[in-house]
Amino acid sequence: MNSDIFAFTEYLQKEKKYSLLTISAYQRDVEFFLEYLEQNFQTNNLHEVSYGLVRSWIVFLVDQKISPVSVNRKVASLKAFYKFLVKTKNIAQSPLLNHKPLKTPKKVQIPFSEKELVLIDDFEIDVNCINQVRDRLVIELFYTTGVRRSELINLKEVDCDLYQNTIKVLGKRNKERILPLLPSTLYWINLYLSLKKQHQYLHPDGFLILSKNVNKLSESFVYRLINSYFSNVSEKVKKSPHVLRHSFATHLLNNGADLNSVKELLGHSSLASTQVYTHSSMAELKKVYEKAHPRK
Repeated sequence: MNSDIFAFTEYLQKEKKYSLLTISAYQRDVEFFLEYLEQNFQTNNLHEVSYGLVRSWIVFLVDQKISPVSVNRKVASLKAFYKFLVKTKNIAQSPLLNHKPLKTPKKVQIPFSEKELVLIDDFEIDVNCINQVRDRLVIELFYTTGVRRSELINLKEVDCDLYQNTIKVLGKRNKERILPLLPSTLYWINLYLSLKKQHQYLHPDGFLILSKNVNKLSESFVYRLINSYFSNVSEKVKKSPHVLRHSFATHLLNNGADLNSVKELLGHSSLASTQVYTHSSMAELKKVYEKAHPRK
């Protein structure tokens, strides 16, 4: 194995703590690029690669009928490799510094139905079990406020105004927004805070929701939590925190909320980002239209 690639895989394993499967995928992509250089440009010097060479590789991949998604993944591996070479001072600047990924068709996200959310509400919760209450609070916050996964994880106790029934969220580009809380959400926050006090669950940075080891939640844990609960009520392929955020927006629009209001609640910088949620509400609107129009 090329010494730079070997050092890169060691870095991914020991410092980034990536799984062996992920490391293998990165290694395979970088070695595929090296093989392309050797076969087409008779060089194996990865330190002197220009963006022109990378671009020719991308064209080659596209010509091989490899999908834009797969091409972007391979290039992302190469980008991570060159970022590592810069970090270790093997090169001064990455040849992919200004690279922009290929455009890919946006997949339509299918939200959870209102019925599926009702089924989640019907789950029996032991109100004396701090972990069960925590799980329910996570689901409640996603569905009733539309926060992003990272926003929920970084939510702190001081961000909760239980008198004004609001939470303060720090979104993308450090943009703050204030979100209203429904009575049901307020109930689960108060119950969880009470149990935290009872169990003496304290975090030095004051994060609101903690793991059973009293640590800040990880993104993978939150994903597994949502996937696990919704696997009991939904047959949808994707069951993630983002689908729950998507459900929040779609259900608001289905029930008459205007697009600008949903945009503000989601923390989007433009309406274009919010409009991806309108396809489901449009389907609902068509049902009403077809049922009510006199020429039906």
